[in-house]
Amino acid sequence: QVQLVESGGGLVQAGTSLRLSCAASGRTLTSYAMGWFRQAPGKEREFAAGANWNGANTYYADSVKGRFTISRDNAKNMVFLQMNSLKPEDTAVYYCAAKAHPWRSSVPRADYEYWGQGTLVTVSS
Repeated sequence: QVQLVESGGGLVQAGTSLRLSCAASGRTLTSYAMGWFRQAPGKEREFAAGANWNGANTYYADSVKGRFTISRDNAKNMVFLQMNSLKPEDTAVYYCAAKAHPWRSSVPRADYEYWGQGTLVTVSS
């Protein structure tokens, strides 16, 4: 079992950048593919970005492609989401998630067994 804790959220202006971190404990992250999801007020939680166990294969939602970058530091048991050119529509609670099949990340929430508590990102116009 792995425990996940997100950090790095906050209030920023549109056009700026923010970096989210996800710290894992309990098991090494090399056993997991990782994903970042987000949930805006009144909306379903949606996939934003994912990476396989070593970060060699990444996948992004169309809404964030070219602006967000997922990366991982397995030696430190950390996963990151670099968010550039932020837009007001990026406002959401961002969640880190771990999937026990490490070879490839995936979009469905049900594929991920472990979740963090989330960190709030608010982008003002």
